[in-house]
Amino acid sequence: MATSHRVLLTGANGYIAQHILSQLLEEGHSVRAIVRSQSKIDTLKKTFSKYVDTPQLDFGIVPDITTPGAFDSVLVSVPPFDTVMHTASPFFLRPVKGTDFLDPAIKGTTEILNGIKRVAPTVKRVTVTSSFAAIGFMASNPISNPPQVYTSEDWNPVTLEEAYATENPLVTYPASKKFAEKAAWDFVKENKVNFELATICPPAVYGPILDPSQFTKPEELGESCTIVNGSFLRPGLTSSDPVPATFIYVWVDVRDVARAHLLTMTDPEAANKRWFTVAGDLSMQEIANYLREALPEKRDVIPIGEPEKIQKPEGWYHTSAPEVETVLGLKYRSAEESIKELAPQLVEIGKRAAASL
Repeated sequence: MATSHRVLLTGANGYIAQHILSQLLEEGHSVRAIVRSQSKIDTLKKTFSKYVDTPQLDFGIVPDITTPGAFDSVLVSVPPFDTVMHTASPFFLRPVKGTDFLDPAIKGTTEILNGIKRVAPTVKRVTVTSSFAAIGFMASNPISNPPQVYTSEDWNPVTLEEAYATENPLVTYPASKKFAEKAAWDFVKENKVNFELATICPPAVYGPILDPSQFTKPEELGESCTIVNGSFLRPGLTSSDPVPATFIYVWVDVRDVARAHLLTMTDPEAANKRWFTVAGDLSMQEIANYLREALPEKRDVIPIGEPEKIQKPEGWYHTSAPEVETVLGLKYRSAEESIKELAPQLVEIGKRAAASL
């Protein structure tokens, strides 16, 4: 029988994190789910009701992950933790001050690592959820000759000075992911710690919501689901409206990102590496095509666009990360499966919102 781990999971109510939590529990691991408020615990208790009041699941509240010592009390456990998965970090693409992204991301990461060093010496593996935004420069021209090829060795060249000086989320959000991840690697390098670090860098994340009943209206959805819903299913759209331009082609299914977190927990080869989980390319036109196939009742709403034009422009950057499959052994889901399983959930949430008006 596989070894059972005791895991602390931060940001446990997030889109990716709920899939991580589900997979951990299904595989028999014991998890303390960390969120920012009691209301978020109450929501998770409904979703994971079969595990509530069992040794497999308990909860902790950290209202502000940037506070010195924020995680110290929740990191104390009997039995003690051997694994920490840190997913908590802000993600939204609207203009805000750089500090709104940078401070929670960077300080939240350094606080949990400091806490582990202080009070949880039994932790042997820490996985931090980073992003493709820490690898690629989202604010630059994506087309070049020859095309840029991004790998896990690359770092977004954005500087802290640039990020603090702007409200452009294409600068501030990537900077938050880059410098939070850099802070984690620097911490391990500069401190004597008992744990090994791995980071996971997903690009655009799509796929089904673990429990769509948590949402009463589309405005409550996370960023990637909001992009799909707002581009193709929002009230007022018609099939003759244009399909939005593709901002980012590289993508991965949310369940595969979650699986990568579990693999980095158990695979000795995962330590001290960045894992760039990228399933391939997916255009907005392809998303429209899959949604129109999955939701025939919405064909008068979902833009048709040009169904054959699914290729990215010549010179657009490429990615290369075969090691995720060859070393970690992760098998990626198809884009068709990912979008078609999300589609009816978005319709269901839209209906709930309409019924409440």
